[in-house]
Amino acid sequence: MSKLKLLGLAAAMFVSTSALAVGAIAVDDVEGDSADNVGYYIVFGEDSEGAAKKAALKDCRADKNKNCKIGVWFTKCGAYATSKTTYGYGTGKTKGAATQNALENCGAGCKLVVADCE
Repeated sequence: MSKLKLLGLAAAMFVSTSALAVGAIAVDDVEGDSADNVGYYIVFGEDSEGAAKKAALKDCRADKNKNCKIGVWFTKCGAYATSKTTYGYGTGKTKGAATQNALENCGAGCKLVVADCE
């Protein structure tokens, strides 16, 4: 294989492994809300942490949620769980891992609100 072909192959491998898609979850969760009353929005496929957060907040607010905040950003999977008194976020390599982390961070009596993967 020529040096030029090897260089092109190396460049293609670098681009594909260094360009991570990013996701984020924005929530509007007021203390005392049940998991069924939580406003949220999840985005995927953004180029950066900042772009993912901005898109999630914009779409959360566009859905008539007034107190949206970023809960978590991720490059694989993200999850959000809540109860009437606490909440928890989680990330992981799989949806199950992110869910488990969110529920553990939230504590007893929490329900999963959203979990998904990039």
